[in-house]
Amino acid sequence: MRAARTPVVAAISALTTITAVAGCAQKSDAKDSDAIQVTASDSACEVSKTSFPAGHVKFAVENKGSKVTEVYVYAPGDRIVTERENIGPGTSTSINAEIKAGSYEIACKPGMKGHGIRQKVSATGKGKPAQRDPKLDKAVAEYRTYVQKQADDTLPTVQKFADAVKKDDLEGAKKLYAPSRIGWERTEPVAESFGDIDPKVDVREDGLEKGQKWTGWHRLEKSLWQTKKITAADHDLADQLIKDLKDWQKRVGTADITPTGMANGAKELLDEVQTGKVTGEEERYSHTDLVDFKGNVEGAETSYKLLKPVASKNDPELAKELDKQFAAVGKLLDKYRKGDGFVSYDTVSESERKKLSDAVNALAEPLSRLAAAVVTK
Repeated sequence: MRAARTPVVAAISALTTITAVAGCAQKSDAKDSDAIQVTASDSACEVSKTSFPAGHVKFAVENKGSKVTEVYVYAPGDRIVTERENIGPGTSTSINAEIKAGSYEIACKPGMKGHGIRQKVSATGKGKPAQRDPKLDKAVAEYRTYVQKQADDTLPTVQKFADAVKKDDLEGAKKLYAPSRIGWERTEPVAESFGDIDPKVDVREDGLEKGQKWTGWHRLEKSLWQTKKITAADHDLADQLIKDLKDWQKRVGTADITPTGMANGAKELLDEVQTGKVTGEEERYSHTDLVDFKGNVEGAETSYKLLKPVASKNDPELAKELDKQFAAVGKLLDKYRKGDGFVSYDTVSESERKKLSDAVNALAEPLSRLAAAVVTK
């Protein structure tokens, strides 16, 4: 879940973004001169074109502000079409996406929080006729099956978690908490694309909007680990969690999934690791961050492997580097395994967290180029 970052985390994000962006030359079928220039600052979000042809679109983003920012492209209802987090001050990045004809909003979010500074834009016409490699259509179909299965498999585990909460079984609920989140963490960008589900089930206390009621996993996490007491209100929250996740399960099959969306989603999952899991902010009460960490990485790797037949053809060196870095992250995570899960994250030292952060950075940089590698030339 994306939430407000502390100044320290923002500073770390800025540094890691500078490292990741350096030398990152993305490829696209769109000429650089055709890219939509997005210039972000602490008080503005300027776009070079408010109308452009639908189809494969490249956004060239530059952060001229003093704060780490993120850029979103929203469809009506705040459905996320694409995004990029952790854009440090004085750095640039590019985003390749497939945009259908319609009305959108481009939002820059200084400090990576809030509603953002928004500009209305439109994609016109029917767009460039799809000339996808059939392997990409296969990748999309298989990924759609994957995200549906993750949702289907999540509900029974969450039901057991909710049942334990409603029975006031504190220890039982604690054991089921982290496993109940794995499917969600693997496919979080798809869930977030709907706009309204994620704030109900995965928001942290510091990510609440003004007037927003706190519901979902993390509200229950606080009761289980910090207050160490289950109340009648928690019983209601458990029921609400089931209701909201059933909505996710029902709607996930309708998600707009594209090859570039899969690639960008894989990068978003790495951003989640860097800004929430490595810092220990995500699971601040339970310290089960490494379970989420693993789920995010598994989801990113699934997208990559499905896209690899095309990516390896278009950019063999990139595929080789991604294979190497995914293996490195997996090997490092294995050091922290304990039984069927992982050690409590509060036992991981600062120097060890730094190694995890460095490994994620080493993977995130080439992963940011995956979308460009699957765009048909």
